[in-house]
Amino acid sequence: MLKKTLFLLLLCSGVLQAQDYFHKKFHPFTTDIPTPQEFLGYDIGKHHTRHDLIVAYLEKLAKVSDQASIQEYGKTHEGRKLVMLTITTPENFSNLATLKQQHLAFTDPSKTVSNYDEVPIFINLGYNVHGNEPSGSEAALLMAYTLVASNHHEIQNYRKNAIIFIDPTINPDGRDRHTQWANMYQGNPEVADPQDAEHNEYWPGGRTNHYWFDLNRDWLLGIHPESRGKLVWYHQWYPNVVTDFHEMGTQSSYFFEPMKANGSLDPIMPKENYEDLNEIFGNYFAQALDSIGSFYFTKEAFDGTYPGYGSSYPDIQGGLGLLFEQASSRGHRQKTAFGEITFPFTIRNQYISSIATVKAAVENKAYLRKYQQDFFKSALTNAGKSKIRGYSFGDAYDVNRTKAFIDKLLLHKIDVYKSGERYVVPTGQPQYRMVQTMFETYEKYRDSVYYDASAWSVANFYNMKYKPLNSLNLGEKVESTENVVPVAPVQKSDYAYIVDWDDYNAPALLNQLQHKGLVVSSSFKPFTAKIGPNGKKFNYGALVIPVSLQKKSVDEVYRIVQKAQQKFQVPVYGVPTGYNIKGIDLGSRNVKTLKTPKAAMLIGQGVRSYEAGEVWHLLDTRVGMPITKVPMRNFNRINLDKYNLLVMVSGSYDLTQKQRDKIKDWVNKGNTLITIGTAAKWAIEKKLVSEKLTKTETDSMAAVERKPYVDAPENIGKEQIGGVILKVDLDTTHPLGFGYRDQQIPVYKNNEVWLSPSKNAYATVAQYADEPHIDGFITQKNMEEFIKPSASLLVSKLGNGRVILFADNPNFRGSWYGTNRLFLNALFLGDKVNVPSN
Repeated sequence: MLKKTLFLLLLCSGVLQAQDYFHKKFHPFTTDIPTPQEFLGYDIGKHHTRHDLIVAYLEKLAKVSDQASIQEYGKTHEGRKLVMLTITTPENFSNLATLKQQHLAFTDPSKTVSNYDEVPIFINLGYNVHGNEPSGSEAALLMAYTLVASNHHEIQNYRKNAIIFIDPTINPDGRDRHTQWANMYQGNPEVADPQDAEHNEYWPGGRTNHYWFDLNRDWLLGIHPESRGKLVWYHQWYPNVVTDFHEMGTQSSYFFEPMKANGSLDPIMPKENYEDLNEIFGNYFAQALDSIGSFYFTKEAFDGTYPGYGSSYPDIQGGLGLLFEQASSRGHRQKTAFGEITFPFTIRNQYISSIATVKAAVENKAYLRKYQQDFFKSALTNAGKSKIRGYSFGDAYDVNRTKAFIDKLLLHKIDVYKSGERYVVPTGQPQYRMVQTMFETYEKYRDSVYYDASAWSVANFYNMKYKPLNSLNLGEKVESTENVVPVAPVQKSDYAYIVDWDDYNAPALLNQLQHKGLVVSSSFKPFTAKIGPNGKKFNYGALVIPVSLQKKSVDEVYRIVQKAQQKFQVPVYGVPTGYNIKGIDLGSRNVKTLKTPKAAMLIGQGVRSYEAGEVWHLLDTRVGMPITKVPMRNFNRINLDKYNLLVMVSGSYDLTQKQRDKIKDWVNKGNTLITIGTAAKWAIEKKLVSEKLTKTETDSMAAVERKPYVDAPENIGKEQIGGVILKVDLDTTHPLGFGYRDQQIPVYKNNEVWLSPSKNAYATVAQYADEPHIDGFITQKNMEEFIKPSASLLVSKLGNGRVILFADNPNFRGSWYGTNRLFLNALFLGDKVNVPSN
């Protein structure tokens, strides 16, 4: 018994000592609430903690304490829980509905309240949006324990004067991918050598989510369940302060805001946000980190220009978004120029900054509440100063793309109205700054170097035609996208069905029809069918499903077509005859039978995982089409003849001559190679195709202007294309342009791939317009020397096959509904693309 007692005392002593490294200051703690160490069976920082254990610990706290509750706000693609732990006093919990109502009053410009210091401040501590930046989630465990279990007067004050929401892991799928890697390669003793496998993840790494997307760019775009769930939660609570904890290179130190100056000439968030509030909070962070001897830097990096980060989206919602970047141990221990950095050290910095955030928020709660109130009132004031009273938009030819855009507006709580055949978004609304984000474009900038994108006008992402309005006729408010524009049910036919290819969901419907065994054709010329009293016009690419030519009965064909239409809500018409009013008839040689795509995509080392994930996500979630993801290490073994399509996204393809010949021979047989970004450049440089890259005439002997060394990063950086929206002239008669009605559409460019227009008169599908700029920063040199003379999309003949070359990424961040069709046309219609001789 004595031995057992001594063992327990020693164990308790060891646990307390381990805890003291992090939160010695906040003793005493309630003894019947388990520490993270006691619950997990190891000290924080000893191993990387799996997401299920993180959730289980927070659930335990909510079970044993009346000062915590836990809610699930969503699930990831892989089915992991997304949870929020709420911490406050029992008294605040019992009155939470009223406190929430009082809190939200400050976000309503129609209300005038002044109890700024009487309502607890609402704080959202968010961690680990990048899965392989793991110190944040470990700090979240320590924060949860401290805020729930500590009886220190400082923590008691925080619970009384704040409602604290802890989101421990914003990206659970990526975190667990990295956690498995780091724990799998952890040495004992730990290996600090940067070359060790523990510090070098295999492709694609743990940064991204299931589909290899960077969730920290998804707050504005709202594509993934992680972001959509968080946005729904966010607009229920509108927290005053939101943290965004990250990691950066091992050889760095620690970063907190203020950030680098915003690149916008006139940022839409108030100056008070990025100057006054950042300075107030920055002093708290400096004092906290100074107290433990940690070094840090501010102001010189990480601009918050793009409004879709976890640290910038709150800034346009009346809150204060705060970015933290900790030098990463990339495992458990790693060598640096100043010795070794350990996992516990990185966790402590994040924990200390979390405590400092709560302290600053509580001690400035009246200021923050007044700021939030002024923010939403100024939204209406600013809108009133503008001549623009709203924006009208809509595409009568593409209901589903219009619905997708409306869904995005509603997700961000932007008011939308139906006015006749169009939709209207008024500027005079509390979310005016989000309206600006969706529709406004810019040409002038304060800075020329961006951490990420310089263009994000979301209406252009959707190729949504819109115009500003000087007066409003609002009509009926749109509350949801259900039945926004109901599609008439298809009428049964024993002759043929016609599908409108203009609709965004038409490729998904085509895929389902093909996989259900139907033979489908595509019209390569327009026609007017005998539908209705005046006939129905069909654009290039309209699908034709001949009933009598199928190997299925009339009833079976109808059931397949009917179910596909019900699922994808695409206009489908049954017709009794192939004799059309105008244009070609349904039996024309210009109505061409389509092959079922059998697609593969190269992935793995050297391939840009973001772009590969975008292709995978598009086909999985919107088309329902399988694509075989072939690791580069397996390329020699794969039989390409199993496929008729091969996708190569941007990357550095270190393929041997034999491997390149393998691709070339396969294309020669009549197959289609689709290249995007630097893969298109690679195909040209390796002479798979006879196309050229745009070159400029430069005088190599000209004298080089001498410049200050300190300006080199800025001068070089501004020549890079961080992200701009450009206008292209599109050949809508080309199979790759089918489904488009306008010859000029926006595209997104974030690379330096410059394709010279083809010497074949019929092979340049899209070329940059004479005046191509729509939105975003680009130097005059790049505009004149590279963009204006270049093409965005080419097709090059190779034997009996073809290579499709996208200079720009048509699937960027899963958001470019406006150019997805170009890529899907390449998949479904690419094999019908012949390149006629001049």
